[in-house]
Amino acid sequence: MREVGKKKKNRNNAAYLFVLPFVIVFLIFSVYPVFRTLYLSFTTYKGYGDPEFTGLANYARVLRDKFFWRSLFNTIRMWSLNIVLQLGLAFLLTIVFSDIKYKIRGLAIFRAIYYLPNLIAATSVAFLFKTLLDWKYGTFNQILLASGVVSEQINWLGQRSTAWGVISVIQAWMWFGNSFIILMAGVQGIPGDYFEAAAIDGAGRWKVFGSITLPLLRPILLYVAVTSLIGGLQLFDLPFLMNGAGGPSTAGEPGGTLQTVVMYLYKFGFETRQVGFASAIAYVLFFIILFVSVMEFKFIGGKED
Repeated sequence: MREVGKKKKNRNNAAYLFVLPFVIVFLIFSVYPVFRTLYLSFTTYKGYGDPEFTGLANYARVLRDKFFWRSLFNTIRMWSLNIVLQLGLAFLLTIVFSDIKYKIRGLAIFRAIYYLPNLIAATSVAFLFKTLLDWKYGTFNQILLASGVVSEQINWLGQRSTAWGVISVIQAWMWFGNSFIILMAGVQGIPGDYFEAAAIDGAGRWKVFGSITLPLLRPILLYVAVTSLIGGLQLFDLPFLMNGAGGPSTAGEPGGTLQTVVMYLYKFGFETRQVGFASAIAYVLFFIILFVSVMEFKFIGGKED
């Protein structure tokens, strides 16, 4: 018995050796940067030399910086329109494909088609839409001019009124398929008896959606909302690739209507080498995301019935 117990113990110890590489990589590339960034946020580190501890000076500077709050407003505005379009289209498709009266076939094919934009690299998407939305020779403007909808070209990315909306729509196009697949998976996990009973009682599709589908999808909806919030407030790739300067802005003011918080962070961390201040921006953004996520858990998650 002792020999059997000894062999089991040795086998269990050997399992730790297989886990050890992942743990080491996780500690070095995930845990250490988090605490290193936290430490640097209390210093005036510029990427070289020894960090000089300054306490909460960087955080006070962030909270007083009007351009940080403007960047946050730009980010929230783009995310808000994106999430409305993204979830609206995803919900609409979920209602259509889950309605037993329609009995639409080929769901797997539609899911693959809708998810396809999410598989395209952000650099490719940015290049594609910069070409399509080009002020002088873009396809969109040429179609609108030829059809008589507009009389002159629209500078989609060069004017404040349209630039942020364009980014939001592109983001929604990229991610609505992902939300649709998640919501549809949640619907398929709901027992079909509920829908059949509702159909027998003569309930309409909107009644079924509001009384059965939506309440039972609440945990899935919470997951989509939180992950969308985290990704939306960390928006960087599309605005930066489509207009690295931050988009159209008021004369004499830095940044622009497309400048997000992460772009603002990038400016101080990699361009002006104010690493300590950039680290403070990162943690202020973290606490904002944490606060809003908790609010989403409170209002969307609610209490289990």
